[in-house]
Amino acid sequence: MSEASAADILTLYVPRDSAALAVGADDVAAAIASAAQRAGRPFRLVRNGSRGMHWLEPLVEVATPAGRVGYGGVTAEDVPSLMAAILGGTSHMLDVGLVEEIPFLARQQRLTFRRCGITDPLSIEDYCTHGGYQGLARSLEIGAADTIEQVLRSGLRGRGGAGFPTGIKWRGAAMAKADQRYVVCNADEGDSGTFADRMVMEGDPFCLIEGMTIAGLAIDATIGMVYIRSEYPHAIEMLQAAIDTAYRERLLGEDIVGADGVGTGRRFDLEIRVGAGAYVCGEETSLLESIEGKRGQVRAKPPLPVHEGLWGKPTVINNLVTLASVPVILSEGAEAYRDFGMGRSRGTMPIQLAGNLKFTGLFETAFGITLGELVDDVGGGTASGREVRAVQCGGPLGAYFPRALFDTPFDYEAFAGRDGLIGHGGIVVFDDSVDMLKQARFAMEFCAIESCSKCTPCRIGSTRGVETLDKVARGENVAANLVLVHDLCETMKYGSLCALGGFAPYPVQSAMNHFPEDFAPAPLRVAAE
Repeated sequence: MSEASAADILTLYVPRDSAALAVGADDVAAAIASAAQRAGRPFRLVRNGSRGMHWLEPLVEVATPAGRVGYGGVTAEDVPSLMAAILGGTSHMLDVGLVEEIPFLARQQRLTFRRCGITDPLSIEDYCTHGGYQGLARSLEIGAADTIEQVLRSGLRGRGGAGFPTGIKWRGAAMAKADQRYVVCNADEGDSGTFADRMVMEGDPFCLIEGMTIAGLAIDATIGMVYIRSEYPHAIEMLQAAIDTAYRERLLGEDIVGADGVGTGRRFDLEIRVGAGAYVCGEETSLLESIEGKRGQVRAKPPLPVHEGLWGKPTVINNLVTLASVPVILSEGAEAYRDFGMGRSRGTMPIQLAGNLKFTGLFETAFGITLGELVDDVGGGTASGREVRAVQCGGPLGAYFPRALFDTPFDYEAFAGRDGLIGHGGIVVFDDSVDMLKQARFAMEFCAIESCSKCTPCRIGSTRGVETLDKVARGENVAANLVLVHDLCETMKYGSLCALGGFAPYPVQSAMNHFPEDFAPAPLRVAAE
C-alpha cells in the first residue's frame, strides 16, 4: 500500500470494554461502520480497551496527524452528525480534544496501564509494537534467580490488598522442593467500586499473559491458572482469545520462543478457571479450594500456599494487577519502577474512582497522592453537587474516612496508621445525604451473607452485628448496644480465620468513630437533622 493511500484510511477507535458496552458502544461501532461505508471512505475500525474515563464512555477516537482526537459520550443517534464533522473537518459538540491532553489522563503516571485504550487488545503485533514481551525477553536473558531479584528490588507488593512483597513470595515458592509448581492469578475482583482487573483482561490481556509467563519461568512452574468470577463474561472471552493467540505464536506451550524466534525449551501452560462469584473466594486459600472443585472455604495457615498450595504443591498466588506490573519492571528495570512511590509503597497504583463523583474511572499514579487530591481535584467533587461526607477506600470492608482525614497519602502504611486499608485501590465517595448507621449495618450484613461459615467469629459475629445495629436504629438501649457492637468488632477482627471477618469491623468502627451523630438515639438524630 502506498503512503498516499494509507493516509487516506480513516482510523477510528470504539472501546469494547464492558463499561463502554453498557452504554451502547456496540451500537455506536455498527453505526460508524455503516456511515463510513455509505460515505465511500476507506476506514479502519479498532475496538480498543477503555482509557478509563468512564464519564466519557463510549469515547470514540479518531487518528489525526496531531494525535488521537476524542468524542465523549457518543450514542448511535450522534453518529450521523459526528461522521459528517469528522469527514468534513468541522467541529462537533462532543469533541473533547486530544485525548492525551485531557487533564484526568494527562496527570497520570501510567506504567501497568500504559497500553490500555491505545492498542487493539487482541493484536499481538500491536502489543509488541508498544513494548510488549520485552519484559519476558529480559527475563529469559538474565535467568530465573535474577528475575526474582529484580521483582524483589522493585519493591512491588501485592496489589490485591495484603501488600505482601511479591519477590519474597516468588523466592519462597522457587526454593520449595517439589516436582510441580503453580502460578495462580487472582482475578476474582469482588470489591465494590473496583474494575482494574477487568480493564486489563478486556483492554490489555497479553500484559497479564506475559507477567504470568515471567512468574512461571522464574519459579519453575509449568502451569498457570487465572481465576475469574463468572460475572465477567466479556473479560473471560477476551482473555481466552488472547491465550489462544499466544499459543499460536508459541508464546505459551511446550517450547516458548524467545526474542529471536527460537525455542527456549521452556514450557508454560495457561488456562482460565471460572468461579461462581463468592466474595470469600478472593481470599487465596478459598480460591484454591474452589479451583480444586471444593466448596470455597478458608484453609488454616500454616502451611502457606508457597509451600503447600494448589493440590498440595508450591503455589504463587498474585493479584492480577501485581502480575500485570511485572513486564514493565523487567523491561525498564527495578530501579526505574522503584523511583515511583513513597516509603515502602513503591511503583504506581491503579486507583479506581467510583460512587458520587463527577469524574469516575481509573487513575494510575505513584503512591503518595493524598485522598483529598483524588476526591476533589482528580474526581472533581461530587456529581450531586453536595458536600463530600465520607469516602470508603478498599472495598466493602474498607474504612470510611471523613474530610478531616483527606490529608492521608495513598500509601499502605499511611492508611494502616489511620485504621484503614487501600485494598485493591477502590475509592467510593458519598455525599452528605448518606446515613452512616445504614452503611455500618450493610458491612455486617455483607459479611454475614458472604461468610464461608468456617469460623465462629465471622459466621455468628456478623449476624449478631446486624441484629444489634438494628436495635440501635430503633433506639433500643443505644449506648449499651454500641458497646456490644464494638466488642463484636474486636472479636471478629482478632478471631476470624481470614480477612473477610477480620476486616468487616473496619467500616463499622470507622463509621461509629467518625460519624457518631448517626448512631445517636432516634430523638437526638431527628433534632440534629
